[in-house]
Amino acid sequence: MASSSSCSTCTLQRGVIVPKQIKNCNRASMFNDKSFAVSADLAQSRLLVANQKLMKWNQTQKSPLMNPIQSRALEIENAPSFTVGKKCQLDDVIEAQQFDRDLLNAIFEVASEMEKIEKNSPGSQILKGYLMATLFYEPSTRTRLSFESAMKRLGGEVLTTENAREFSSAAKGETLEDTIRTVEGYVDIIVMRHFESGAARRAATTASIPIINAGDGPGQHPTQALLDMYTIEREIGKLDGIKVGLVGDLANGRTVRSLAYLLAKYQDVKIYFVSPDVVKMKDDIKEYLTSEGVEWEESADLMGVASKCDIVYQTRIQRERFGERNDLYEEARGKYIVDRDVLRVMQKHAVVMHPLPRLDEIAVDVDADPRAAYFRQAKNGLYIRMALLKLLLVGW
Repeated sequence: MASSSSCSTCTLQRGVIVPKQIKNCNRASMFNDKSFAVSADLAQSRLLVANQKLMKWNQTQKSPLMNPIQSRALEIENAPSFTVGKKCQLDDVIEAQQFDRDLLNAIFEVASEMEKIEKNSPGSQILKGYLMATLFYEPSTRTRLSFESAMKRLGGEVLTTENAREFSSAAKGETLEDTIRTVEGYVDIIVMRHFESGAARRAATTASIPIINAGDGPGQHPTQALLDMYTIEREIGKLDGIKVGLVGDLANGRTVRSLAYLLAKYQDVKIYFVSPDVVKMKDDIKEYLTSEGVEWEESADLMGVASKCDIVYQTRIQRERFGERNDLYEEARGKYIVDRDVLRVMQKHAVVMHPLPRLDEIAVDVDADPRAAYFRQAKNGLYIRMALLKLLLVGW
């Protein structure tokens, strides 16, 4: 690959893509693992990122909103084309709304490369010298382990705490902001799961290093949505013109909320909401989809929806979100179950997805059907998270 005297770069800061130029950039070196050693200027770069975050945050708090026409014109003018020799540097991963189609395609390209690395080159050193903290205030198995596996497969190291709500200084009353300020002194990136919606944004505003939202209460789970979209593209072969049935706990399910935001980026998508009355999808998502021109419909008929959809996305009824209202939990649980009868009405190309863990909302005998994609979906999470860590720490 020939070298170049300059190359384009873009930075995603709070959802805004800012292009600039880097002089004397060697394109080939961007794809050379050996070039990704930790810079001696790491402290200086962290300070720069912190200043950029603060400036951007102040702008969003104080500046009046742009005229929609001006905003759209700016998006078109600055729209990136992610090609060889170009670099895109993410600051944080906080919410699904921060991604556009170009950036999603770019992440999926990197994820595909990560799959090759995982299969063919287990000794990758792309992130050698980098250290990641997994700061989890809620229990997790898949998400935490997939992030830790992703980091280690790229040569990085991990510091972890699985139940920070109980076994950390949070139990002593320390604020989230103080915890973040302390932990960022030890590591290069923080992956955080929290029980409060909006906690990831608070952390990102505080930190001078990248923050990845691994789930914030009933708010969002953007990395799950990214791996879900990646899975849909791999399983169905397209993201435009699809029909998706979201089933189960839609009121508290952060995975389906984030997925709905990303589905809205694509054309001719229709979403069906199938849930018990006590856990219907909240109005903010419905209003967002309507504002984006996405067709949606609520239905009580799982069989009817399953016969029309390309994807049946099942979720569990989350007991932990009901508090003391065990009566409401029992009312919702077990109402919609994907079993062999549902499979019989599904189209041959359609798939069943689930963010896991499952309880009884998908019958075990469904696992043997080739349309059961949920374990392939979980594996895809490794590749997406490898891609995000690479982009956040060393760029495109």
